[in-house]
Amino acid sequence: MSRYAAQKKQVVEACLTLADRGYLAGIGGNLALRLDDGHFAVTPSAADYYAMRADDICVLRLNTLEKVEGDLKPSVESGLHAAMLRYHRQHGASVHTHQPLASAVALIDHDIPLLPGDSLGEKVALIPYAPSGTGLLVLALARRLRPDLSAYLLRNHGVICAASSLDAAIGAVSRIETSAGRLLNALTGRQPEPHPALAALIQTALQPGPVA
Repeated sequence: MSRYAAQKKQVVEACLTLADRGYLAGIGGNLALRLDDGHFAVTPSAADYYAMRADDICVLRLNTLEKVEGDLKPSVESGLHAAMLRYHRQHGASVHTHQPLASAVALIDHDIPLLPGDSLGEKVALIPYAPSGTGLLVLALARRLRPDLSAYLLRNHGVICAASSLDAAIGAVSRIETSAGRLLNALTGRQPEPHPALAALIQTALQPGPVA
């Protein structure tokens, strides 16, 4: 029996929660959980979340991505999660979703402003496009990681965010989706939430920026 059995079960439970809420579309999206200083658990590639078992969760070395547990192929986005967990050492979990509203924003080249005081930072920062599951995407993310931001919007793709725990990451995913909805309302001419600081952030986000 794996010494990480309890943590693997947590990953499965978190996947089911996110799938039930519509944040993991089909077999899209993946999760990672820091196990210790040198290892992390990650969901397998092309996983059916409702059929996944704790034994299906892979354990990788954080620095090399070498698989040390699991019979299935680890997520193709394992490198993204490793980059997040190596950089944000205070965080224990990393989640990549294809959630509907944030993924829509990922198609239109905008950061997602967050409410002032959000633990993720002031925004979900846009990362330039690179093909999914490639080292190019990992490099694009790694070059733009910031200590004051724990959430990033992958252009034409989805969201990756880090938090202290899987529960905290699930809460972060929900807040990102709410904030994406506010931005989309502003873009379609609907009234954004009447919070002065947030309205200012949305106005800034609506300004055209350089093409990455």
